[in-house]
Amino acid sequence: MDQHTAPVLQQFKACIPLLEVLTDENRQAIIMLLAQNKSGLNVNTIAGHMNLSRPAVSHHLKVLKQSGYIQSEKKGVENYYVLTVRQPLEQLKSLIAAVESACDSPQ
Repeated sequence: MDQHTAPVLQQFKACIPLLEVLTDENRQAIIMLLAQNKSGLNVNTIAGHMNLSRPAVSHHLKVLKQSGYIQSEKKGVENYYVLTVRQPLEQLKSLIAAVESACDSPQ
């Protein structure tokens, strides 16, 4: 392994949790639903758009929140979830740029 490979492999390792979150079709659907509703949605509204129970939706929201894809905002007595993908996307973009750079570098 050369000096250029190790940092890229570290970026891959750092992105694994972000990529794993995206492998679930339900979380993908939640991300897209929130992308279309910028003001945020509560868990009941999200569950109403999906073929999932409220507890299942809550679980997916927790995973998305822990990974930085969404955040919750308290409005009255309910939490509303909004998309905040900037940090995870920046990490993924950085990884893509590093891989592209490695592909472009002379051997």
